[in-house]
Amino acid sequence: MKAAVFREVGQPLTIEDIQISKPGPREVLVRTAAVGVCHSDLHFIDGLYPAQTPMILGHEAAGIVEQVGSDVTYLKKGDHVISCLSVFCGHCEECLTGHMSLCNNPETQRSEEGEPRLSQNAAAVQQFANLGSFAEQMLVHEHALVKVREDMPMDRAALIGCAVTTGLGSVFHTAKVEPGSTVAVIGCGGVGLSCINGAALAGASQIIAIDMVDSKLEMAKTFGATHIVNGSAGDVIQQVQELTGGGVHYSFEAIGLKQTAEDAFGMLRAGGTATVIGMIPVGVKIELMGFMFLQERKIQGSMMGSNRFRVDMPRFIDFYLQGKFHLDEMISKRIKLEEINDAFTEMKTGKLARSVIVFDH
Repeated sequence: MKAAVFREVGQPLTIEDIQISKPGPREVLVRTAAVGVCHSDLHFIDGLYPAQTPMILGHEAAGIVEQVGSDVTYLKKGDHVISCLSVFCGHCEECLTGHMSLCNNPETQRSEEGEPRLSQNAAAVQQFANLGSFAEQMLVHEHALVKVREDMPMDRAALIGCAVTTGLGSVFHTAKVEPGSTVAVIGCGGVGLSCINGAALAGASQIIAIDMVDSKLEMAKTFGATHIVNGSAGDVIQQVQELTGGGVHYSFEAIGLKQTAEDAFGMLRAGGTATVIGMIPVGVKIELMGFMFLQERKIQGSMMGSNRFRVDMPRFIDFYLQGKFHLDEMISKRIKLEEINDAFTEMKTGKLARSVIVFDH
């Protein structure tokens, strides 16, 4: 199969032929239909997070089941599926206490002594997040997939796999935004726009979108933002406090920067909660004013929207098909696998919400 291979930090991905194994007892072979180009992948290309190479990146995908292993009962050939990087085992402490997105049980991977799922010239090729979606096929554990309705367009279904689940989940599950509350979202990419739409669905009375690109701020209005703030126009904390009369109940940081994480905490009202969704680079420390904790302000992280993805994703698809979630506007470009490096270059400009690779099989 063809795949985009990550070999060296700071270098373009290369399109190569990769060998893919046959499904083990609990594995599923999926023909990839579409995959989103996510900022999380770029973090590894830029060396902000460590990775074992060679590796196939990509994790925000949808496709069709081609073959299932002998012990798989949940899926069958022809099923439409979405992949999720928070693969779960189903019986560890995290899974059994309702925190499936935090499962890190190695049994969902193949052992290092066995045949690798992906290889090239008899040498193993790594799968990012146990998925490796920048490829014509994926071989994954059955618990990395959710079956979805077949009338959901694949290019939009792919975005449910990361951006949508992370954004909506952080609002619904991690922060538990209440009707009538005030919300600020820093960063209007795919995840941030999903946060904004989620806050609108949750009944927030005031939703402030913050970015430095005017076109993305205008797009945020479509997703439910009631107010917009351009971060280049002055102190964002002061602007949010003026708009809300003292700060927001909930803030969401959807970029992954030290400054914006600190801003998310600073723009809270007393008793407010800041949720950091963006991937802050390894080694970066966040500095906060200690006295603010006396006002019961809180800051927390969120892993993939604290999701229960086999329950959440079908519901999010229903939101879209009912016209409550605005996925169509989130896709900036549809591209081929061979254009992936151009997509990452454009991503660095900060002007696009999401590019989606669509495969022609």
